[in-house]
Amino acid sequence: MNYQEALAYINDKEKFGSRLGLHSIRKLLELLGNPHLNLKYIHVGGTNGKGSTSSYLANSLEAAGYKVGLFTSPYLERFNERIQINGQDIFNKDLSRITSLIKEKADIMIKEGLEHPTTFEIVTAIAFAYFHEQKTDYVVLEVGLGGRYDSTNIIESSLASVITTIDYDHVDILGDTLEKIAFQKAGIIKENGLVISYPQKDEALKVLKEVAQSKNADFHTCPLENIKIHKLSEFGGTFDFKYEDNVIKDITISMLGEYQVYNAALAVTTLLKLRDKGLVKICDEEIKKGLKETRWAGRLEVLRRNPTFLIDGAHNVQGINQLVKALDMFKYDKLILGVGILKDKDSAHMIELLAPKADEIVITEVNMPRKLKAEDLAKEIRKYNDNIFIEKDISKAVDKTYKLAGENDLIVFGGSLYLIGEVRTLVNLL
Repeated sequence: MNYQEALAYINDKEKFGSRLGLHSIRKLLELLGNPHLNLKYIHVGGTNGKGSTSSYLANSLEAAGYKVGLFTSPYLERFNERIQINGQDIFNKDLSRITSLIKEKADIMIKEGLEHPTTFEIVTAIAFAYFHEQKTDYVVLEVGLGGRYDSTNIIESSLASVITTIDYDHVDILGDTLEKIAFQKAGIIKENGLVISYPQKDEALKVLKEVAQSKNADFHTCPLENIKIHKLSEFGGTFDFKYEDNVIKDITISMLGEYQVYNAALAVTTLLKLRDKGLVKICDEEIKKGLKETRWAGRLEVLRRNPTFLIDGAHNVQGINQLVKALDMFKYDKLILGVGILKDKDSAHMIELLAPKADEIVITEVNMPRKLKAEDLAKEIRKYNDNIFIEKDISKAVDKTYKLAGENDLIVFGGSLYLIGEVRTLVNLL
């Protein structure tokens, strides 16, 4: 099996959909020799900020001299991005080899009358196998969907369960209240484990604490009130942070937005608590180095200047709120918005927040079956803004925004991670 054949095999299994539950991944991993056992995990769940927080953690541990696996989803431009060791994507030959092995095991499952593993189960198994054979010191493991029945939750223990902000998303699967969603997210909390949580809304926090207590887990909340922000700009931020007896001054991050300061503080809280427990050897300067060097593609990422071209993967109301807030950091004459959204998202409220901020809007479509049609999205946008253009082809949409923009203007593409992945590729080729 070569690289293209491996990708074709993985993507073909999308036909099995998203199947929550651990029976299939457990059997697949058993056939692979249980490569997920005996690795040291930091498990990261939540609604927004999982990728950024995971990257902060992985980079800081790498700065301390460790070999660190990072598993995230989805990818922006290239599948291999999902599985990394010390910032290096999994090599094509390794992906091909491990996928071929997994196909052999999946075929055995079918012969035994079991369900075929889904795409996410296959990808998760690839990551476990790769991290095991490469003998990683730590694995930062991002939850795919929910937590309780997510394939990543097949791990038996973790050094820490990190829970980022919890908000409404995937309500058809996870539940239509914050309590139900929080219960699913809390599924990654382990017996006698360590839990580090972002300060949640009361109804979500109550559930997390109850689950932690039922599992005799050590629960801590990141103290955002102990953050002192010195500077926020379109080039990053600087802040001080105090956690218990630890004070770290002049932490610099290169990622944009006030919420990235909070994500960084959540990562710092986790590392300090792990250090205090003797589970990680890392000094303050190594933490600062890792945070400063962290980049996370697609999150308030500036691709070009003159005009400034910004992409952001916000795809739910909480994320769009943060994007709108971050726009105040930029100086521009005119804002040109490029937008495409999936039809299962809360597009009405997302557009209510975003459309009034734009001077002109280019409406496009995500290259997925779940896309919201441009005409339907236009109906929502016209409630707030009539200066719209429809370009269903993403390449033409990018060209249109450039034609509309002057060198002092700001172009922003957002609404879907799948959209900005393609946009990022197109702009980087210009």
